[in-house]
Amino acid sequence: MKLQLEMNKEFIPSDDTFKLGDKVVMITPAINEDYWIFRVKVSKEQSIVGFPKFGTVGVGFAKETDWNANLPFSCDSEKIYNHIRHNKGNKNIRRADCLKAITMIQKAAHNFKYR
Repeated sequence: MKLQLEMNKEFIPSDDTFKLGDKVVMITPAINEDYWIFRVKVSKEQSIVGFPKFGTVGVGFAKETDWNANLPFSCDSEKIYNHIRHNKGNKNIRRADCLKAITMIQKAAHNFKYR
């Protein structure tokens, strides 16, 4: 499969940070397979996505069985893959394609500011 980075130009981040007195509270946004700013499809049904989370960009699979397997884009791509691979869903999705997709998202996220 030819890997291609997509950017969601209509993305609207959730309001996941608020002040409580003099403290700042951050909550996990309402994440689902459509909550992404960057996406690389690794099969017809599955993508690796980059999305805002706690002031950075998280990287994980769009469709997950366990809801919250992702790591910040600044982690090593191999570490990210090892952490999220159980959510591939399709054993035919190649490890090499996932690593390349993660790297593509990392490069896009490096200078990205969404707020």
